[in-house]
Parts: sequence; structure tokens; C-alpha cells
Amino acid sequence: MTRPLARLDPARSPALAGTAIDRARPLQFRLDGRIITGFAGDTVLSAILAAGIDTVGPRNDGPLALSARFAPAIVPASRGRGAQRPLSMARTPATDGADYATIGVHDSRLRSGRLARLLRPARSLGLSLEAPEGLPVPWRTMPGANGPSADLIVVGGGVAGMAASLAAAKAGLSVILVEASPFLGGHSRLFGTLDGEETPDAAIARMTTAISGSDAITVLHNAEVFAARAGVVRAHVTTLDDGVATASVVDLTAKAIVLACGTVERLPVFAGNRLPGTVGTLEAFALAYHYGVWPGQSAVFATASSAAYRLAMLANDAGIATRRIIDSRPRPQSRFIEFSRAYGITQTTGSIIAAAEPSRSGAGLDIVPQLASGGALPDSTLSADRLVLCGGWQPDLTLWHMAGGASHWAADSARLEPQGEMAGLALAGSAAGWLSRQACVSSGADAVAQLFGHRRVAVTERLLDPIYETPDAPAAIADASSGSAPAFLDAGQRQSRRMRVDQRSWLASLLFRTKPLLATAPEPLAVADVAASVQLGLVPAVSAGIVARERVAMVSLGGDESPLVADEPVAPLVPEFLAGRFGAHPTLWSIASGDGRLFEIGALIQPDADQRDPFAAVGVVVRADRDGAVALVAASHGEAGRQLALIENGRSTPISLVSALEGA
Repeated sequence: MTRPLARLDPARSPALAGTAIDRARPLQFRLDGRIITGFAGDTVLSAILAAGIDTVGPRNDGPLALSARFAPAIVPASRGRGAQRPLSMARTPATDGADYATIGVHDSRLRSGRLARLLRPARSLGLSLEAPEGLPVPWRTMPGANGPSADLIVVGGGVAGMAASLAAAKAGLSVILVEASPFLGGHSRLFGTLDGEETPDAAIARMTTAISGSDAITVLHNAEVFAARAGVVRAHVTTLDDGVATASVVDLTAKAIVLACGTVERLPVFAGNRLPGTVGTLEAFALAYHYGVWPGQSAVFATASSAAYRLAMLANDAGIATRRIIDSRPRPQSRFIEFSRAYGITQTTGSIIAAAEPSRSGAGLDIVPQLASGGALPDSTLSADRLVLCGGWQPDLTLWHMAGGASHWAADSARLEPQGEMAGLALAGSAAGWLSRQACVSSGADAVAQLFGHRRVAVTERLLDPIYETPDAPAAIADASSGSAPAFLDAGQRQSRRMRVDQRSWLASLLFRTKPLLATAPEPLAVADVAASVQLGLVPAVSAGIVARERVAMVSLGGDESPLVADEPVAPLVPEFLAGRFGAHPTLWSIASGDGRLFEIGALIQPDADQRDPFAAVGVVVRADRDGAVALVAASHGEAGRQLALIENGRSTPISLVSALEGA
């Protein structure tokens, strides 16, 4: 078997050799009838990317890149394309002879059949992204089977989660450590080592050995926790049964839970920021380090953080032509920056990406940089096979918000940070806002102490002086007028785009006595969506924490399948940011649909099924309820029995107003 073009040469770059794969054991499987080659140790996603497939499918305004955070679910082809035993591409081990089908709406131009497969674009999975439901995540609506229980559940197998597990085991507690990837250790390898510190590889190896040798710790790999509240988490777990990948949804229970979920890498906001060829720094490093995957032969880096410089040097060592590093910080200092200069890598500081578009010459991207201050850089268009992006780091507070945890906007770091404590749950590591590896490790042990009333562990950051290590900048925001492709707020499943506010919308916003809010969008919002919307002025900073908690995608959980909301929510029923949104005297109503379905918090209510303009909405769901929902409705439409339309995930559902809430 010849080496796929998207694999790095292990002899040239041992640091990005692909530690998880065995190149002496080739394999092949089918996806939608297409033969994919790979190696033992690959995931389905890594093998697909290595085969040169980097596109999920077409949109009217441009295709979207395939990535670990944006990939369709799959099922064994013999079982059809339904939601039966759905698998995650990123968490399913590639196995020889397997046959899979993607779940989603396929582009009507790429109908099934031998001729259609021959005409199918080589780089695309061929899914239509114009469908209202987007990319389905089937397991999010599946009930959970009863799973194992323990004294402590730790979500996330990075250094903080590993430290928490070991501290709990030492205290005599039973532990279930849940990690979404096949590996423990997280992303700490990318960030290097300070003088006198144990290397990341040595620290990860030491803790992994200790965990594997502990009878008190059970590790679940390839397990994504997608819902949590005090005492229980729900996970989608992928396992190999006689060489066949299978998946299940299980509810894990414990006296206490540590959320060590790490960070979400922010996406710089510019036109074309999710075109095929774009990738986040963390994902690019993980693909190369574990699987030796690096599509293309040239790259441009655009960053607000020094970590990207280290990846640029590793890529350069591997034979990738590193065309330029574009840094939004005006005069950044870092040991990585100094080293990359010694490599001869061109650096452009105080600059951001204005727009990217598919290259006119064929494969790759044409990239237009601009000064961070807004000025143009003349004759500076760059071409590269790959654009590696880093907009800094946002603590992953998704599960924290689901469980009812609060957060606030920290202006100095331009990110949402957790606020307060919760009974039975604690945050650790970078999810708690810690930056250094030393602090992340200490915070894992301290989280266990906090939950079980033990003596607390001192947590201190060990950071270089800003004179020598420039702090990360906020995620770059380009001029909205640049480029023709859409600009997305995050690289995940939600596909929230930067809104272009026209004159009519501005007039509507004045009538509503507020700025146009991303919080009025019909879909739930990821934590990075909210962070970007604050920077764009679409959500007031003072309301960011409320918006993030109220608009998180809710999942039913527990024996009564009640929605994942706090029993005693700290936030008011009607958040402050909705003041004036639906007129002077809106009313709270219980609402219901004919099929008795549950609704998502933040779903907009329109006067009829044909209306989609967020500024024409007459209400919004503010609290989920097993019997329907509670909605804030404009006085002009508040009438018992009134028929309205609820817009959720791009679809319209008929609803009726049941009764006004007393005292509303």
C-alpha cells in the first residue's frame, strides 16, 4: 500500500509521526460505498482526512470543512441510515472490512448509484448542509441505559482529570474517568514545558501508569459526556466487540462529579473561516501527533496565542512549507516566537485574516490578511493548502451550564469564566480557568477535596512574566464587509454565523430598545458562540453568563426524563437581557404542542409558520417543562388558545398558548 498523501513521513518528523497508528498493518473500509484506506489505530475520521476528504458537503454560500467538531454520525451500512446504534466518526476505531453510511441529508445532485459515486467530488462526503436539521447528533435524543456508579465521576482525561482521579483513589474513593478520545493526557503536549518542570510526555506517562495500576479507577475511552447534572452524567460510549464498533448511551451515577472538560479553541471571525482547508491548532496537532495526518504541503498560521508557533515549527520540521505566521498581537514575545524566527519562518504581527476563499489556482486557499487596526496590507494575498487558526481558549463550560452553573464575562481575558460553586459538582483544570499545567494538576486534586470535605489543595499559576511571554489576545474579528463567504462564530455543530444587520433590523432593534442579539437566534448557542457575540456587540457583556446558561442545548436526563435544568435556578425566569424585547408588558404563558414534545430554552415564537425573521418574533421559551414549556409572549399575542409557531433547529412547530402564569 502506498503512503497516503495526507500522511507525514515518520522518518522526517518523529514528533508528528502518528503515535497511535501501526503503519505495518494497513486496512480498508467503506463509507457510503467509497473505499477508504488507513492503518490499525486510525479512527474513521482520521482515515477519511488522510484520504484527502476534507469537506462535509455543499451549502448555497460555500462548503464547510470536515473536522472532529463538525462531522456527521455514521451507522453500519447493513442497518441503514437511521438512528440505530449511531457512531461518532471521531471516536470510532477504523476496522478492516467495515461498511458505514453517513447519517444526514445527502445532496440531491449526488444520488445513490455507481455513476453518481463516480461523479461525486473526491474531497466531499456529499451531505447537504441546507437542510433545517443540519448535521443530526442522534444519540442526544436517545434515552440512557443504567450504567455503572462510583463515588466520583471525572469527565475529561487531561492532566487535571487524571490528577483528580488519582487523588480520589488515594482517598479510598471509587472513580469512573470518562474520556472522549482513545488517549489520556489531553492537549498539554502542545504547550511545552517551563524550566524545572517534568515534560508533558513524562507526566502523562507517569499518571497513565498509576491509573492503569489502580483498582479504584475505571477508565471509559471513546466516551463523550453530553449531559450532566448533580449525581449523573449521560455518555455516548463506543466500544469494539469482536472487532466490530458498537455504541451505547449510558447514564453514569456518582456522589460527586469533577468536570475537567478542558477548553474550546476559539475561531477567529472572518469570511471563509470554515472553508475546507481551515483547521484549529489543537485539532491540527492532535491529528498529526496521533495519526500522522497533515493534508497539503503548505500552511499559513493565524493566531492570537503563542502555542501556534510551536506547531508551526513542528510542521516545518515535517516538511510542510510554513508560508507565514500572522499574529494579531502587535509585538508578541515568547520563547516559541524566538525559536520560529531562528527557523526562518516569516512573521506578520499586529495583523489578522480579513477573508479566505478557495484558491483560484485549484486546491488550497487564497488568504487575505489585514492590519488588526483595520488597515489593508497591499499586495499581501497568500496561497496555502491549509490555514491553521487559533483564536485563543475558552473554558468549556457546556456541562457546567447544563447542570445550572453560573458564569460571567471576564473583560481582561475576553472569555466566559465560571462563577460560584455547585453542590456535587466541581470544575478542574482549564475548564475552571487555570492556564499552566502545574495549576491544572493541582486543581484536579483540589476539586476532589472541595467535593468531599477534605483539606483543600493550594492552586497557584506558574506563568512566565508577560515581558517574556505575551498573554493571548482576544479572538480576532475582521471587518464584516470583507469577503463573500459566511463568517462563523465557532467551529462546532451549531453553525452560528455572523449576522449582517441591515437597516430594517437596526430599526427593529431600536423598537425593541436593545441591540440585535445573537441570543434571539432560533438555535441553542455553544459557549464559544456567546463569547464571540459579546465581542461583536450582539450580547451585552453583563448578560453573557445568563445567555450562555439559558441558551445551552438542553438534554433530558434522569429517571423521569425531565429536562436538564437546575431545580432551583439562580437566574430569574425572565433574564435581564430580554427586558423590552417583546414590548412593554409581555406575559408568561405555558405552551404546548399537539405531540407533547419538549422544547429547547431560547427557541423563538413567531406569529405564523412562514415567519423566520428573528426580529419579528413575538415570544421566546424561557423555561423547559415536562408538559410543554414556559414562554415569554408579547401582550399583543397573549390570548388563551392562540395558535403560534415555535421555530426550533430551523423547523416550525405549531403551538398553542395554554394559560397565563399567575403573578406574571
